[in-house]
Amino acid sequence: ERLYSVMEAATIFYQEQLAGEAKEYLKKRGVKEETIKEFRLGFAPEGWRNLHDTLAKKGFSDTDMEKAGLVKRKDAGDYYDRFRDRVMFPITDSSGRIIAFSGRLLHEKEGEGKYINTPDSPLYDKSAVLYGIDKAKGEIRKKDYTILVEGQMDLIMSHQAGIKNTVAASGTALAEDTISREAVTNNLGII
Repeated sequence: ERLYSVMEAATIFYQEQLAGEAKEYLKKRGVKEETIKEFRLGFAPEGWRNLHDTLAKKGFSDTDMEKAGLVKRKDAGDYYDRFRDRVMFPITDSSGRIIAFSGRLLHEKEGEGKYINTPDSPLYDKSAVLYGIDKAKGEIRKKDYTILVEGQMDLIMSHQAGIKNTVAASGTALAEDTISREAVTNNLGII
């Protein structure tokens, strides 16, 4: 429960930071304000300890932040934010609880990947999670099929266009049995 709480607090922090250039990026990509709110999109600002310091003030421990994949530890023992200068996409479990993040770099930087994800954690196994399953499962049941798209933006734009039985792979780590497992676990009938 502590890890779910720290993830929720991080989501709120990122949502509060979404403004200016980061918000303009989403709008240029065609994402509407109501979609930004529905998917709880946010922004991780530049800086090494913005999220860490905010969460520490709220009483979260370094250990919980690290276990959740929000911060990394330097050799010297200090912690720093994993995500910086990135548009943030919260990843949820089938119940809608935040379990991870995918962050898209806002300003291209040599040597940094365009997208980075939370590492595997006690809450998150990237090979076993379908992005958007919490929002799509009702429509999947109704339509008796799902559409699998490549990434977060594809899913968000599909849902925004009314194609709500869409899910996305969490990066390239989709395991062969992920869809089957989600189907059985959530009684979706998509096999």
